[in-house]
Amino acid sequence: MMAISHVPNTISHVRAHALSPANYKFSINAKTTISSTTTPRFISADPKMEYSGDAVREDSLRVSATPPHSVSAELAMESCPKKEIPNFKELLQEENFYLTTEAGEQGRLPVLLLKLKANSQKRRPAVVFLHSTHKCKEWLRPLLEAYASRDYIAIAIDSRYHGERARNLTTYRDALVSSWKNGDTMPFIFDTAWDLIKLADHLTQREDVDPSRIGITGESLGGMHAWFGAAADTRYSVVVPIIGVQGFRWAIDHDKWQARVDSIKAVFEEARIDLGKSAIDKEVVEKVSLSVALISVSCCLVYYLDKSPMIATKPVWDRIAPGLASEFDSPYTVPAIAPRPLLILNGKEDPRCPLDGLELPRSKSRKVYEEANSVDNFKLVAEEGIGHKMTPLMCIARTHMGDSSTLMLVSANEEYAK
Repeated sequence: MMAISHVPNTISHVRAHALSPANYKFSINAKTTISSTTTPRFISADPKMEYSGDAVREDSLRVSATPPHSVSAELAMESCPKKEIPNFKELLQEENFYLTTEAGEQGRLPVLLLKLKANSQKRRPAVVFLHSTHKCKEWLRPLLEAYASRDYIAIAIDSRYHGERARNLTTYRDALVSSWKNGDTMPFIFDTAWDLIKLADHLTQREDVDPSRIGITGESLGGMHAWFGAAADTRYSVVVPIIGVQGFRWAIDHDKWQARVDSIKAVFEEARIDLGKSAIDKEVVEKVSLSVALISVSCCLVYYLDKSPMIATKPVWDRIAPGLASEFDSPYTVPAIAPRPLLILNGKEDPRCPLDGLELPRSKSRKVYEEANSVDNFKLVAEEGIGHKMTPLMCIARTHMGDSSTLMLVSANEEYAK
């Protein structure tokens, strides 16, 4: 278990997992405890998968199947294979509980956990599922039940300002605007990433969870949470972000920021008004006056709001998620997940996560995985003809216990073929 550090009162918003700063640069110095003989690996057994041959697109998924764009996310989740078990509902055990991750109302983390009633005291692999914007943990129940049927411990949480943590339909929007106005919270990504560190504290202490086999996955906003949660905490041993990984700096530089900005438009509208602009443009996205300092510590992230009168020019992202378009962007945080298995699932036509913007994080990550002799643990798959949408083929990329010591990612199509 990792210990949470205590920091001086001048740091008002703590995200820490180590005792000393690391030269004000992003670093994850903790080493994974998985040995070379038990390192998780990917297995892709779907005969429909073909990979083309250049740069990012060498990992692009080409599938000849029923058009997935006609399938809703709910139906996509229902496609996740479920083991047929007589009296499954009677055997299913549900836990609803709360963890305290920090002081205040949003520090109360609602957790939903499903598992089969155990006939033994064995520790089981666990998978954490993270929902998209304006959804909640209960929305993920089809996935939780499917994984529980296969003897996983399946967990879902409500992200900040969602589900039980939302007072009304505009709670998340209001939190984003408040973050822009006051700079005292980080509701977009980092606050929930902190919750995931505290969730890992809980899971690794449970007697029914194997602490070396905890996977994490999520869709859209949940995919970003899975990405950053795993970058900050090595206890997540297998990582599958779905339509979440993107290059924020790349999008600004290549004028591809519009779709992502539209997903949380309210906060950018506030920035537009503050800058006296008639419309949201690149200047609104990139240049906002604020007073913020950013440091990092080994193993995790630490942020604090500088109380001095110094004013700096930073991207708007730095107000609601400091460093998101710089030190903590995908070219720096995605490689930090190595050598753990990482499967990035995106749509090839996704305007929020442009595939070209993933070339740099892909190439940097591949290099790190190669240096760790774990190149097979990294894969970026982009599904043909798909925009910002979770599909059945994305849902069937999943964690599966192959044997007592190896956690593997497989295509569920393999199981259909059995």
